[in-house]
Amino acid sequence: MTAAIHPSAYIAPGALLGDNVTVGPFAVIESGARMGNDCIIGAHAVVHGHVRMGDANILHPHAVLGGLPQDLGFKAETESWLAIGDGNVFREGFTAHRATRAGEATRIGSGCYFMNNSHVAHDCSIGDKTIFANNVAIGGFVEIGSNVFMGGAVVVHQFCRIGAYAIVQGTTGINMDVIPFTLIGGRPAKHYRLNTLGLRRAGIQGDDYKTLSDAFRLLRKKQNLDGLASNPHLDYLKQWLATDSKRGTHGFMTLSGKAPD
Repeated sequence: MTAAIHPSAYIAPGALLGDNVTVGPFAVIESGARMGNDCIIGAHAVVHGHVRMGDANILHPHAVLGGLPQDLGFKAETESWLAIGDGNVFREGFTAHRATRAGEATRIGSGCYFMNNSHVAHDCSIGDKTIFANNVAIGGFVEIGSNVFMGGAVVVHQFCRIGAYAIVQGTTGINMDVIPFTLIGGRPAKHYRLNTLGLRRAGIQGDDYKTLSDAFRLLRKKQNLDGLASNPHLDYLKQWLATDSKRGTHGFMTLSGKAPD
C-alpha cells in the first residue's frame, strides 16, 4: 500500500486503504472503513467505520461519510453500511448516513457529484452520474436513478422515487414520485415537459426521443403506453411506472399552464 497521509490525520488500526490514497490534515478514518485506490480525503473529513467505497473518490474538507442514521430508534451496534462506487466527488459539508436495517446499505453509485452541504439519508439508493446542487436534502429510503440533476435546495420526502434522467427545479419540495426523463418544479411540484437537453446530451434522439415524447403526452392524458414501439428507454419507463409506489406520483402542469422559470 502506498499512501500520502498528513501527520495530523488519524487512521485507525483496522482501516483498509488502497494504493495511492491521499489523506489531508486532521482527517479521521475509523477502524473498519474500506476504500479503494486513488481516493483523496480532504482536511477534517471523516470516514466512519461502516463505509465501503471504491476507487478515485474525492472527499472535500469537512465532509462526513457513514454517520449514524437520524432515526431515534436506531441502535448504534446494528451492522449496516454505506456503499459507494467509483469516481464520486463529495464537496464541503456533504453527509451520507448508513442504513437503519441490519445487513443493509445506503448506496451511492459511480460518477456522481454532490455539492456543498448536500445530504443523503439512511437507506437511500442513488444511481450513477447524478448531481446534487448545494443544500439538497433527501429523506430516508429515497430512490434516485442515474443521470438525475437535483437543483439547489431541493428537499425530498422519505420513500419517494425520482426516475433516471429527471431534473428537479431548485427549491422544489418533492413529496411524491418524479417520472423518469422529465422536468419537474413549481409549488406544488408538477411535471411540465421532457428533459430535452439532458436526453440530447445522453444521445437519446430521433425515434427514441419521439417515443418518449409520445409517452409523456399519453401519461399527461392518463392513457396507457401499450401502443408505442418498444425501446430500452420506454421499457425502463414502463417498468418504473409498474413498480409499487409508497407515495404516488406528482401530477402534470396543465397544457395552458406556464412552466416554472
